[in-house]
This record gives sequence, structure tokens and C-alpha cells, in this order.
Amino acid sequence: MTAVNHPVSPMGTLRWLLKREYWENRGGFLYAPLIAGLISLVMSTVGIAFGLFALNRAARNGALHVDGESVNINGLDLALLTRDISAKDLADLGNGLDLTLVLSSAWPFLVLAFVVFFYCLGALYDDRRDRSILFWKSLPLSDTQTVLSKVISALVVAPLIAVIAGIITMFGFMLVISIVALMHGGSPMTLIWGPASPLTLAAGHLAWIPVYALWALPTAGWLLLCSAWARTKPFLWAVMLPLFAGVIVSTTKVMPLIGLTTGWFWQNIVGRLLLGGVPGTDLVYRLSAEEGTRRDLESVVSLMSPASQLKSLAMPELWIGAAVGVVFIVLAIRLRKRAGEI
Repeated sequence: MTAVNHPVSPMGTLRWLLKREYWENRGGFLYAPLIAGLISLVMSTVGIAFGLFALNRAARNGALHVDGESVNINGLDLALLTRDISAKDLADLGNGLDLTLVLSSAWPFLVLAFVVFFYCLGALYDDRRDRSILFWKSLPLSDTQTVLSKVISALVVAPLIAVIAGIITMFGFMLVISIVALMHGGSPMTLIWGPASPLTLAAGHLAWIPVYALWALPTAGWLLLCSAWARTKPFLWAVMLPLFAGVIVSTTKVMPLIGLTTGWFWQNIVGRLLLGGVPGTDLVYRLSAEEGTRRDLESVVSLMSPASQLKSLAMPELWIGAAVGVVFIVLAIRLRKRAGEI
């Protein structure tokens, strides 16, 4: 009986490499954002408990006022407080709830910034440090596939898991405040689920993933390049080189000679190399560049909706940075091929 060898396709190999990256970094990719979301929920619940205690105490003492009149009831009655709420007040309530939902779901994204930064920084350096690169190079795996699996893991897999953790946290917070509303005579559909827009915010988070992948590409490429090149201390090389370049540019004042400011260099070179992996930086750049979009700040939903998130794809800075990131990744692949010599 003869054995039949079935060659693995390049896509099959890439899927295998992605699984390897996930299982080797499951703590940062999966557990860290989930734990961050859980901490956010616990802290929000504790804050709500303290707030309810203060409101109940104020209601019992007659220090709670509605329309200029003192309310003295046995506990806090949300049905009484919202009986005559106007449409404008409901809209303001919805905007406040949306802002609270965004803040409550932000914790997994804060963790994502650290996970992506240090994952890329050690992705190609750790293999050389412990010499496991000799084992991986003995396998029928190309260096291009290996590096691309790390890029996809950092810019697609990790953000996707963080988004899912953020959405779970957001709906968990909605459930907590719905229970609080029910316990105090309020209607969750009228007071919470009606005014708020959790589905739009969740869709906005999902639409943000491709924007993040492109926006963070120069940072990921730069960190991977330093990880493949540095013989030791890749963190110092990755951080200090852009910072030293910024200091030199600031002291020599060469930027005005080409019609640009020193601040431009710090924002578009140093900032993009080191902070591109921080979620939300594309929004900061876009709002600073387009004065007209500042009115979107009046509504959290309009700012975080899928259409608003995808507006970043029209930014030239995004595509220029992505092109630079691709160059960095190509250089990292070439250095990976010469890793034995380095």
C-alpha cells in the first residue's frame, strides 16, 4: 500500500501559521481583552452601585429635585423621574448612553495597543534569540508566509478579538443598567434600549477593523523591521531612533527649509511610527485635518457609525503610511531570510 502525499496549498500553510500565532500568543490576543472588558464591567457596576446609594439617600432626605420641586420618596423611583421626560431629554439621554457605552467598551482597545506593539516588537526577534528560528527554517515554510502571518495576526486577528470583547462589554453594560432600571420601576426599553444605539456602535466597531489594519501598518512594519534587524534590545532601537530623529529635526530646524513645520515631523513621522497601533488615532488625525467634522462631536453615534469610521479611508495619510508599512515589511522579510547571517 503506497502512501499518498497531499501537498499543502500556500493558503493552507498560512492558515496553519495563523493558528500557530494565535495559540502561542493566546494570552495577549484573547485573555487580555476579555479580562479588560470584565474589569470595565466590574468597575462600572461598582460605580453604579455607589451612585444609586447616593441618589437613594438624596431622595429619602428630600434633596432630589425634579423641575425645581423637591421629591421625597421611599427610595428612587425612575418611573416618577421620567414620567414627563421630553423628546429632547430622551435624545440627550441617548447621546449620554452612547458615550458611556463607547467608554465602557474602550478597555479592550487600550489593551490592544500594548498587545500589538510588543507582539510585533518580539515577533521576529524572539525566534533568533532562542534559536528556534533554526527549527522553523527547517520546515517547508517561506519567510514571506511567516512574516505575513505575523502581520495578519497583529492587524486583523488581534483587533477582531478586541472588537468582539468590546461589543460583549458594551452589551454587558447595557444589561447591568437595564437591571438597575427594572429594580427602580423604570422601563429598560424606554429609558435605555430605545434612546441608545448599541447596534450602530457595534457595527461601527466592526467597520473600524480594516481602517485600523491600514492605519497601523507603518507602526507594525517598523516594529517588525526592528525585530528582524536588531541584535539586542529591539525596544530601544524601535523607540529611540524615531525619537532621536525628532530631536535632531527640532534642534536643527530643517523642516522650515522644505516648507513644513517641526510639529509635522513629530505628528506624521514619529507619531505614525510609534503610535499608529493605538486605536482611535486615525480619528484624531482626521478631526484635526477636517474642521467641518467637529460638529460630529455633538453626536457619538454620528462619530462612531460605520460611515464615519470608513471616512478615514479617504485620508491620503492613511494610504501613504500603508505604502511605507509595506516597504518595512518587505525589508523585514529580506532580513528574515538572512537571519542566519545576522
